[in-house]
Amino acid sequence: MAVNLSKGQKISLDKEAGTTLSKIIMGLGWDAVKSKGFLGFGGSAPTIDLDASCLMFDEQSNLVDVVWFRQLKSKDGSIVHSGDNRTGEGDGDDEQIAVDLTRVPANVKSLVFTVNSFTGQNFSQVDNATCRILNGANNQEVARFNLTTLGNHSAQIMSKVYRHNGEWKMHAIGEIGSGRTFNDLMPQITPHL
Repeated sequence: MAVNLSKGQKISLDKEAGTTLSKIIMGLGWDAVKSKGFLGFGGSAPTIDLDASCLMFDEQSNLVDVVWFRQLKSKDGSIVHSGDNRTGEGDGDDEQIAVDLTRVPANVKSLVFTVNSFTGQNFSQVDNATCRILNGANNQEVARFNLTTLGNHSAQIMSKVYRHNGEWKMHAIGEIGSGRTFNDLMPQITPHL
């Protein structure tokens, strides 16, 4: 059974999965909010393009590499993005980032996952936005973070997966922000490293 994470919560991924995790998948899913037409009929959904990113940081909090829609694979090959979904249509995860924890370079201490509205809408125009961590070996959900804070923000620092005493842990950051890409969130990410 997956843990529903709340803002600021920290968990051990291995403990929650009941096994040592070697691969994880961060899934991002969403649906566009339907706009209402005349008297509530004939509405349509605006195109909303949310983007998942994974930032790799070293012990000194230096950015080592980034996996996002413009670079779908880390330079070392340990992290792979499924590709850019520009609509949120369909069931399940709309974008996924797969991480082979056994191949993440030893100098990388933390992985920070972000979501940005590339098309600029704020999250009040997005339905069912969730971030979840899956055990990459069996696709079992380990943890879920509902992006339920609706409002004027167009980005969120979702979570940090980091090394601590020989195991990988997860910190649900859940901090809202603004910006079309991870670059706009860098000043907010730095204090969490």
